[in-house]
Amino acid sequence: MTELTLYHNPRCSKSRAALELLEARGLAPRILRYLETPPDAAHLRDLLARLGLKARDLLRTGEDEYKALGLDDSGLDEEALIAAMAAHPKLIERPILVAGPRAVIGRPPEKVLEILP
Repeated sequence: MTELTLYHNPRCSKSRAALELLEARGLAPRILRYLETPPDAAHLRDLLARLGLKARDLLRTGEDEYKALGLDDSGLDEEALIAAMAAHPKLIERPILVAGPRAVIGRPPEKVLEILP
């Protein structure tokens, strides 16, 4: 069985709903509370590769930090955006489910079911 890891924020309703969907199927993913244990830049690069996304696609644009850090600047490169997410994990979209080499953002929460083995 492929190990499942859920990047989880228990205060987020979408994250809680994704976890409930997995548990309802008898699955117990490893929970990574990314706000308490933020991923570093290398980890984020790996996660982006699994998601098949660019760093900008993983940013939560509605967060105060997004505006305060000027992350809407289209001239910022991948490394600058990754560094911002590593320093301010609240900027990372959630929830994210990783299953082996694949990952998906659980928005809506049902999307986590798409990559189950």
